[in-house]
Amino acid sequence: MTTWMLPVGFAIFIWWFATGLVLLLDNLPRTTFRWSVLISSVLAVAALVALSHTASQTSVAAAYCAFTSALLVWAWHELTFLTGWLTGSRKQPLATGAKGWQRFHQAVAAIVWHELGILASGLLILAITWGEPNQVGTGTFLVLWVMRTSAKLNLFLGVRNLSEEFLPPHLVYMGSYFRRRPMNALWPFSIIGGLVVLAWLLNDGMAATGGLQVGGLLVATMLAMAVVEHGLLVLPLPSTALWRWAMRHRGPDRPGATASTEITANDKLFHAS
Repeated sequence: MTTWMLPVGFAIFIWWFATGLVLLLDNLPRTTFRWSVLISSVLAVAALVALSHTASQTSVAAAYCAFTSALLVWAWHELTFLTGWLTGSRKQPLATGAKGWQRFHQAVAAIVWHELGILASGLLILAITWGEPNQVGTGTFLVLWVMRTSAKLNLFLGVRNLSEEFLPPHLVYMGSYFRRRPMNALWPFSIIGGLVVLAWLLNDGMAATGGLQVGGLLVATMLAMAVVEHGLLVLPLPSTALWRWAMRHRGPDRPGATASTEITANDKLFHAS
C-alpha cells in the first residue's frame, strides 16, 4: 500500500501547495510581481535542465524530479498569467452583444500569448524527452495542458461555479468571457474522457515497477485532481475553500482588491487540471 500512497500523497500535496503559493504571490503588492516572475523564471529554466538530466533515468528519484520540474514550468505560466505579464492581445471585457464566433474570437484574443507560451513550453519539453524512457514530465505537462484547455472551454460554454474570488483585480475583465449555466454539452465528455484515460494510466502504473510505477501514479493523480476540479465546475459545492489561506493578504496597493471577480478553476495552478 505504501508503494502507491507516497506518490499519490505527494502529487496531491504539491498540487494544493503550489496552487496556493501562486495565488499568494499574485495577491502581494504589485511592486513584488517582477521579483516573483524573475524567481519563477529561474526555477523554470532549472526545471528544464532537470528534465533533460533525468529523461534517460527510470529511478524513483528521477520520476519525482521530472514530475516536480514539469509543475515548476507550469507554475511559471500560471504566475505570468495571473500577474498580467503574459496574457493576450485583448485587454478589455467582452464587447456588448458579442455572440458566437465573435465571442469566441475575443475570448481567444484575451489569452492568446499565454496559450502560445504553453504550446512553446510543451513542444520544448517534448523535444527534451523525445525517445527517452522517463516521460513523467511530458505526461504531467500534457495532462495539465489538456485538462486546463477543457476547463477553459467548459467555462466559456457555461458552468455553475466560476470560482470568481480567484481572479485578481487587474484581470477582472476576463470574467466577462465566461458564462454561468448549470452545465453544458461538453462537460460530460470532459469527465468521461478524463476517467477513461485515468483508468488506463492507473492500469499501466500498477503493472509497472520502481520509477515507472511511481511516475505513472504521479501523472494519474494529477489527472484525477483535474477530473475532480471539472466535477466542481457544476456541483453546488464551494471550490475555493482549500486556498483561502493564500487570499488573506491581498496587497493594499491593488485597486479593487476586494472586488468580486471570475476565474477558471484551472487558472488556479493545476486545474490539472
